[in-house]
Amino acid sequence: MRLISFRPSILAVTIAALLTAGTAVAQGQPSKGEQALKYRKAVYQAIAWNFGPMSQMAQGKIPYDAKEFELRAGRVAALAPMLSESYSAESRTVTGSKAKPELWTQRADFDAKMNDLVERSAALATVAKSGDAAKSKQAFLDTAATCKACHDKYKAD
Repeated sequence: MRLISFRPSILAVTIAALLTAGTAVAQGQPSKGEQALKYRKAVYQAIAWNFGPMSQMAQGKIPYDAKEFELRAGRVAALAPMLSESYSAESRTVTGSKAKPELWTQRADFDAKMNDLVERSAALATVAKSGDAAKSKQAFLDTAATCKACHDKYKAD
């Protein structure tokens, strides 16, 4: 008999919790543009994380480690194609974006530069597999120059 008296209480608490959670989700759900920007920043952060050690090796600041270089180059090659989808039209006016207005008005050029990044990072990963330090460093510098070309034109500081 006591078990029956608790059931309505448990049911009421469960319903209240579900309603509260549903309201919180509806109010706190980021827009599609905000989600795209958050995704974009995360992918760039992951690329930067992997670019750092390769940059240090390319500059002679740390010893060249062929396996480490190959690992990080492969990661960048996997991440680069993910960037294009993060530049959705919905993210154009989202607060916190560092994209210049020119990115949206010169979209074909921007897309071509993104494609260059994908191709260069794939070439970097291929060269890195060879273990050749000089060729790997040069492929890294070519990839970094591709990044810079886009940043200079389309990223606000």
